[in-house]
Amino acid sequence: MNRREFVERTGTLITAGLAGFSPKLEASQKPLATIKIKNVSSNFEREPLNPYRFKGSAITDSWQTMAMLESESGIRKIGLGTQGVLWSDSSVFAAHSESAGNALMYAMTERALQLIKGTSFTTPVALLDAVLPEVLVYGKQITRNPNLRKTFALNALVCVDNAAWLLYAHENKMTRFDDMIPAAYRPGLSHRHKAVASIPSFSVGTSAERIKAAADEGYFIMKLKTGSAGTQAEMIEKDIAFLTAVHKAIGHYETPYTKTGKIPYYFDANGRYEKKETLLRFLDHAKKIGAFEQIAVIEEPFEETNEVFVGDLGVRVAADESAHTVEDAARRIEQGYSAIAVKAIAKTLSMTMKITQLAFEKKIPCFCADLTVNPILVDWNKAVAARLPPFPGMTVGLQETNGHQYFKNWDKLMSYHPKAGASWTKTQQGVYPTDAIFYEQSGGIFEPSTHYEAIFADR
Repeated sequence: MNRREFVERTGTLITAGLAGFSPKLEASQKPLATIKIKNVSSNFEREPLNPYRFKGSAITDSWQTMAMLESESGIRKIGLGTQGVLWSDSSVFAAHSESAGNALMYAMTERALQLIKGTSFTTPVALLDAVLPEVLVYGKQITRNPNLRKTFALNALVCVDNAAWLLYAHENKMTRFDDMIPAAYRPGLSHRHKAVASIPSFSVGTSAERIKAAADEGYFIMKLKTGSAGTQAEMIEKDIAFLTAVHKAIGHYETPYTKTGKIPYYFDANGRYEKKETLLRFLDHAKKIGAFEQIAVIEEPFEETNEVFVGDLGVRVAADESAHTVEDAARRIEQGYSAIAVKAIAKTLSMTMKITQLAFEKKIPCFCADLTVNPILVDWNKAVAARLPPFPGMTVGLQETNGHQYFKNWDKLMSYHPKAGASWTKTQQGVYPTDAIFYEQSGGIFEPSTHYEAIFADR
């Protein structure tokens, strides 16, 4: 698709008005502004990580991307993103150095910005619908991977999408996250949790002692990576031993945030299990040691190409990276997946709104998973987590957040947050308090960050 064709396609979406929204405006709703993009820019910063091991590999470097959009009216907004190459497409990660994989994703971000420069949009959802197919095609070309996963392209578009939402809110005089949620998607994001669980993540090979230490600090639900390295036979033996050690260490702990009073287990295999029978061995062992009833969810046990039915396992199985788009999420639900891990900070807020609404209509619970993102993006994710319907068996919202565990310079990144030090930015006995001030101030996501503003000061 050339620029002329892209502009024509975008114009068609604008004319249609709301691409993905209800075509009818509420009686009290003013017509939405048409926003023309005059200037664009991008940049990134590299942040070192403590090695985070999953999918049989590890990441040690995290690129924090920034997209600047300036409208014809002179308003400039900066959107942030965190790149997750290993998470979004492990084949790209395996085929390149860690830096090269990040560079490829960043090139896709820049491609998106060049596509939308000089074009107009009415809603960020319409803009994403227009740009995603072209960015995916471009990604397949530069990675030389005809099977590049859609999540890779969505991950590249997060900072662009966030900038578009901030510009959309400003141009339409919206000052709160609640105001920004289109009417079509409000049912799925209408709850108001008073607290959101802060879920740390422990990579493959973590000792039970370290997990116990986290439980002693007040964390009551933790993301436990399974799918150990090695053959399938080696993997399952290691995973069973890990389950045994974890249950022995914290299985007896109590928490006020679950209806049973027991600590729930959240396992994530990142697609490492090749056969259903192997997962059944894991579950059978859980039953044998009395841990089965405490398994709240198992995330992505199989590769997305594995279309085995999972609705008969007796546990809740969640889709994450395989639910790229709302259409993919619908297919996963048909395969028996009974939860969806949504990631506004990895698959765009626009796509996340579509998925949470579908899940709401299908009565499928959602929770927010992390991508080891920076503190500002933690609050973009928290804005969603705090508004999702309650997860079965839980009394608070659920949000994985592991940046404090893996970023070597977490405190420096926290200083970039315009609301650094606010109560909702700190984990307190395993949860983030999301009180009236959190909702009124939208977690601080509408306020500019001095650090990121300075990067684009002369552009």
